[in-house]
Amino acid sequence: MSKTVLVVEDDLAMAEVLRDGLEQDRYTVILANNGWKGMELAQRSGCDVIVLDVMLPGMDGLSLARELRMGGNLTPILMLTARDNVPDIVAGLDAGAEDYLTKPFSFVELLARVRALTRRCKPTLPCLAVGDLRMDLAEHVVSRGPVAISLAKNEYLLLELLMRNAGQVVTREQIAMAVWRVPNVEANAIDVAIRNLRVEVDQPFPEKLIHTIRGFGYKIAAEQRFE
Repeated sequence: MSKTVLVVEDDLAMAEVLRDGLEQDRYTVILANNGWKGMELAQRSGCDVIVLDVMLPGMDGLSLARELRMGGNLTPILMLTARDNVPDIVAGLDAGAEDYLTKPFSFVELLARVRALTRRCKPTLPCLAVGDLRMDLAEHVVSRGPVAISLAKNEYLLLELLMRNAGQVVTREQIAMAVWRVPNVEANAIDVAIRNLRVEVDQPFPEKLIHTIRGFGYKIAAEQRFE
């Protein structure tokens, strides 16, 4: 079955070169010409590899990679950019990219790197845990101790974001991107989602796990007390 490559590149001529070369190597290619469109397609296209430029309109490639990883998207990323300094390469890898190729490049080398990324087994989806709260990412099952918890889609995505960042503050902007796939939503939408999540995850149990960090966002943590 053909593998799908998402190419996020704002230079039209370069995007067409990448598309034509990848299609000749029997890949299905999806194009995005800015960071926000790349984010949208990465979230819903089910692509196997992302070829990502760094300098993009709307959202740069480093931010896009970080947001994807923050939201739990584990699709392998090959960053393709003219920035060839060591600090730039380190920044790309630290943002979540698996590989980094600088322009100008050999197309034979690019194809080899894409093949290597598509051969990698997708990581086993972990079971996230905070205290007695468990989330099975493969089965989409949530429980506290022996009690199963039923969540709506937005509540599940919100809880997953919090649990992936357990012990750290998650901002409202990060919540908007992970749950609604946009940088901003009505404040009330986030408030309602947090309230509904607390009703299911915290209200029936003596230990409260979801905490508001005033002025910053929210945190999920066990055996912590916040004023």
